[in-house]
Amino acid sequence: MALDDVVKTTITGPRVEEAMYRTLRWIDRCIAAHSRPRDQNLFGIVQGGLDPILRDICVKGMVERNLPGYAIGGLSGGEDKNSFWRVVAQCTAALPEDKPRYVMGVGYPLDIVFVVLWALTCILCVYPTRTARFGTALVPEGVLKLKHREMADDTRPIDPNCPCMVCKNYTRAYIHCLVTKDAMGSQLVSYHNLYYMMQLSRDLHSSIIEGRFPKFVCDFLRKMFPKGDVPEWVCNAMEVAGIDISSCCAPFSSHQEHDSKNESETK
Repeated sequence: MALDDVVKTTITGPRVEEAMYRTLRWIDRCIAAHSRPRDQNLFGIVQGGLDPILRDICVKGMVERNLPGYAIGGLSGGEDKNSFWRVVAQCTAALPEDKPRYVMGVGYPLDIVFVVLWALTCILCVYPTRTARFGTALVPEGVLKLKHREMADDTRPIDPNCPCMVCKNYTRAYIHCLVTKDAMGSQLVSYHNLYYMMQLSRDLHSSIIEGRFPKFVCDFLRKMFPKGDVPEWVCNAMEVAGIDISSCCAPFSSHQEHDSKNESETK
């Protein structure tokens, strides 16, 4: 990855523009200093905050340099989801389809399904293991907080349908005891979370190869939002991308309430 100047996504004003132009200057210096282009692929990072004009300038500048791959940076820093998906969609539309496209710092399962929709091929984030340190497991319905008191007597696995080593051998109650006292608990939850993410990636890949990605998205959303309270930003993003998820969406009246609840749970 090339060096870039990253600013918090919620910052506005001249600092964002300064960082974007500095990132463009630095990519030229990185290209000049790159001594092993046949062995290593240099990726440029698109910056520009939430400003669509600055993002457009940066993405065009990166594409003009004909790099082996490109990354969308400066997201997942506290911006609202509507801004997040619009920046991803804008940048992806301007990047070459025949080269790797990497969105940085995106790790929530729902966000990953969204970015795969826009044909982003590389995703990397610490979220699965970071959230495991706080006793939070990833499940098809969202998250399972194993530190909560009600887990103390729950003899079910984290996910009854998960074939990972943790779900085969340990109960929620056992892990609950560990995550409040021993590092082993965080390790077990990390193992499960990584297995969940790997399985999600495999399922996404196979659904694309088999031509059933829209159905996969609808099934995924039905499990995570069984009441149909899919966040409005997801509905808007899917509509722009041409994916019909109306069958798993309730009226928008409850979306804002759910968004606030979901954001508070994942922080």
